[in-house]
Amino acid sequence: MVSDTEWVAIETVPGDLQAEILRGLLEAQGIQVYLSQEGAGRAIGLSVGPLGAVEILVPAESRQFALQVLEDYHAGLFGNEADLDEDDGAIVAP
Repeated sequence: MVSDTEWVAIETVPGDLQAEILRGLLEAQGIQVYLSQEGAGRAIGLSVGPLGAVEILVPAESRQFALQVLEDYHAGLFGNEADLDEDDGAIVAP
């Protein structure tokens, strides 16, 4: 993590799996992501409760775009096969 970058939390999710899914989604949009989980939770392998929670952090300058990407994801806009570009399978912006 670059020390001169200001990181802000944009969402907290229950467990590594959901955090990794969202990390992949955000990184695919060109947004740097850092995942933060309580050290004890990671060491024990917890994925539920407060120790299993994972914070998703992005650079402050990417906050608004990242929040829009997550809003679109939660609205189901990234899972619609009708939005796929037939040539390369990329998601086409609405």
